[in-house]
Parts: sequence; C-alpha cells; structure tokens
Amino acid sequence: MRYYHVMNRTGNRACPLTQEGCFMAYNKSDLVSKIAQKSNLTKAQAEAAVNAFQDVFVEAMKSGEGLKLTGLFSAERVKRAARTGRNPRTGETINIPASYGVRISAGSLLKKAVTE
Repeated sequence: MRYYHVMNRTGNRACPLTQEGCFMAYNKSDLVSKIAQKSNLTKAQAEAAVNAFQDVFVEAMKSGEGLKLTGLFSAERVKRAARTGRNPRTGETINIPASYGVRISAGSLLKKAVTE
C-alpha cells in the first residue's frame, strides 16, 4: 500500500504517521492479496480474476460499451470535443484534437461507504 501526500491549506505535507492529509491506495498486488484472503482463493487464482476483470473492463471501454457493477460503480466512454489550449511555457495557442475519456460514477454502496 502506498501513501499519497496531500498538501494542506498552508502548503505543508502532513505527517504519514498521523494519516492527516494522506490517503492510501492499493496497488495491484495489494488488491490480489485482499481478494485472495476474502474469497479463499489462492493468490494465483485471485490474480487471474483481477486480470480477467481488467481485460473485460478495457475491452468494454475500447468498444464504447458501458460497464456497470450495481452499487459499486458505473463507467462509460465519453467523447471530448476538439478545443484550443495554450502552451504554458510559450503562451502559444495550440489545437487539442478530439479524444475519448472514461467517466466513472460511484454507486450507492460506494457513496454510502465513504460518507460513514
């Protein structure tokens, strides 16, 4: 698990020991370990399940389909319009081409978990 520091309002990083101003993020191996532990699978089986989910998720986004895990989250591919931007170093106006992005919305279980 990695700690990510968030600057507080005064611009100082909070102490990682107190967890104030920090948040933790699971990496893939942490997630595999947790899934294996909770589901009584081996780590190899849990990793295969995570990899399969990743493949299905990526293929769904690539093909323009949405993905919905009721209560947890929903994800969809969205089109971003072409726009003009500015190079921050030179101030030169640049054209940013149209592209695709992913919109992820939290489901009711996830919203409830973070508000408690």
